[in-house]
Amino acid sequence: MLYKDTIARDVAGYLLQINAIKLNAKKPFTWASGLRAPIYCDNRRIWSFPDIRQDIAQKMAAMLQKHYPDVQLIAGVATGAIAPGVLVADRLRLPFVYVRSGTKSHGLGARVEGHAEKGLNAVVVEDLVSTGKSSMAAVYALREAGLQVQGMTSIFTYGLKSAEENLALGQCSLYSLSNYEALLEKVKDEKLFQEEELKALHAWRKDPLKWSETHR
Repeated sequence: MLYKDTIARDVAGYLLQINAIKLNAKKPFTWASGLRAPIYCDNRRIWSFPDIRQDIAQKMAAMLQKHYPDVQLIAGVATGAIAPGVLVADRLRLPFVYVRSGTKSHGLGARVEGHAEKGLNAVVVEDLVSTGKSSMAAVYALREAGLQVQGMTSIFTYGLKSAEENLALGQCSLYSLSNYEALLEKVKDEKLFQEEELKALHAWRKDPLKWSETHR
């Protein structure tokens, strides 16, 4: 779910401006999952641009406060969402922890890093939601640690059906500053792609698996 349509378009514009989102329908990108896509999003670039970084952090803090007013703890998903999580927690003056992708094999063997008292209302911060698997793994880890996860926020989401299914299965809501639809509107308005390429982007969004298989 988007926060506000105007904000969604503005954030999509930021991501295009700093080349955090790359689009190429003719030479698709291969994701870590093996899925082929005409889009690749690297939100880590945000933190190198101070003005954009500050504005996105402020927008995310406002969105989180609006939809999760009872939040007591911010949890970022390692590694991409540690930076936005800290920035949001700082603005809201809340404690912060981050969740590793797996249990640490040395030291204390922690999965959740930082101090988190059991029973606190936590909100997960993500930089990007694709299939939702890694995001929900973090939610489950926080719940196992005794935290009450209220939901999740993200900077960008592809809006894939698989993500919706994984979040629904884990009974976790998601509010995102921007998403694929807002991005397509921005791309179309600024004429960044030809009509044929725009059709490819829409086709991928409709059936990512089928599109991926036919573009190997």
